[in-house]
Amino acid sequence: MSWAKHAVGGRLAGAGGSRAVDAHATEHRHGHQHGSHGHQHRHSGGHHHEHRTGLFGKLGEIFVPHSHDAADSVDDALAASVVGIRAVKLSLVVLACTAALQLLIVAASGSVALAADTVHNFSDALTAVPLWIAFALGRRAATRRYTYGFGRAEDLAGLFVVAMIVLSALIAGYEAVRRVLDPVPIDHLGWVAAAGLIGFLGNETVALYRIRVGRRIGSAALVADGLHARTDGFTSLAVVLGAGGVALGFPLADPIIGLLITVAILAVLRTAARDVLRRLMDAVEPGLVLAAEQALAIEPGVQGVRSLRMRWIGHRLHADVELDVAPTTTLADAHQIAHDAQHTLTHVVPKLNTAVVHAYPAHAEVAVPSS
Repeated sequence: MSWAKHAVGGRLAGAGGSRAVDAHATEHRHGHQHGSHGHQHRHSGGHHHEHRTGLFGKLGEIFVPHSHDAADSVDDALAASVVGIRAVKLSLVVLACTAALQLLIVAASGSVALAADTVHNFSDALTAVPLWIAFALGRRAATRRYTYGFGRAEDLAGLFVVAMIVLSALIAGYEAVRRVLDPVPIDHLGWVAAAGLIGFLGNETVALYRIRVGRRIGSAALVADGLHARTDGFTSLAVVLGAGGVALGFPLADPIIGLLITVAILAVLRTAARDVLRRLMDAVEPGLVLAAEQALAIEPGVQGVRSLRMRWIGHRLHADVELDVAPTTTLADAHQIAHDAQHTLTHVVPKLNTAVVHAYPAHAEVAVPSS
C-alpha cells in the first residue's frame, strides 16, 4: 500500500488510483480560512443544565460554578488568549486597589495582625502572574520541538494556582487551631471588620469575573485562579465575622469561624484540583464526545464512527476522528466526506481548534506503513 501527503495537510493512502480509497485525512484549524469556507461559525453546541435553586443550590454554585455564557463563548484561539490576558490584568488592578485600601486602614489602626492579613492577600493576588505568562506563551506558534504549541503552559499554571489554594487552606487551618489553643485578643474591631469587608468584596468581585471569563474561553486554570480569589475572600469574611463575634462577647467566634472557613476552602480546592487535573489527564466532557459522535454518524457518506478522540491543550480543544465510508468511495468523494465531517465538528464542538478526520473503507483494518 502506498502512502502520500494530501495538499490540505492530511494523510491518505490509495490503492487503485482515484477509484477506491483506503484512507483519507483532512485537517481544519478553527478560526482560519479553509478552502472556500472562510466565514466564522456560531456554535449551537454546548452544555445545557438546570439552574440550581434554593440554599444548597446557591452554595453549590459557589463551590462548583457552572457556565451561563454559552452563547457568548469565545471560540477563536487568539481571541480567547487576549480575553484571558485582559481578565488577568483587570483582576490584578482590582486586587491592587483592594490591598491599597486595606493598607490605608492598617495605617490608621496600627493593627499588626491586620497588616499581616493584607500582605497575605497582596501576595496571593500575584498568583495571576504565572497565568498571565501562560496565556502569552499560548499565543506563540508551534515549533519543531513543541509541535502542539505552548497551550500546556496554561495547565501548568493551573497546578501552581491549586498549590496556592492548598497553602491558603493550611495557613487558615493553622491560624484557627493556634487561636483556639492560645487565644489572642483582637484590637481595633471596627477597623478590622472594615478591612475584612473590603478584602471580601474585592476578592469575590475578582472571583466572579475570573470564573465567568474562564468558562467563556474554556480555561480551567483561569477558573481555578478565580476560585483561589474566592478562598481569599472567605478568609477576609472570616475576619469580619470573627470581629463581630468578639464584639458580641464571644471571643472563640474568631477561631471557630476560621475553622469553618478552612472547610470551605477545602471544598473550593476540590473543585479547582479536579478541573485542572482532568485537563492534564486529557479528560473532556462526555457530553461533547456524545454530541460529536451523533453528529458525525448522520453525515452523508459516513457509515460509522470508528474512533473519536479529543483533548484540551490549554483552553483549546483538539479532535482526531476515524470514519468508516463505503469501500467504493472515490478519493475525491472521501475528501469531501472528511471535509464536511470536520466542518460539522466546528459547529457541534465549542472551542474546537483543530480537527483531523480520517476516512477508511468500512470493515477494513487501519494499515500501518512499514518502516
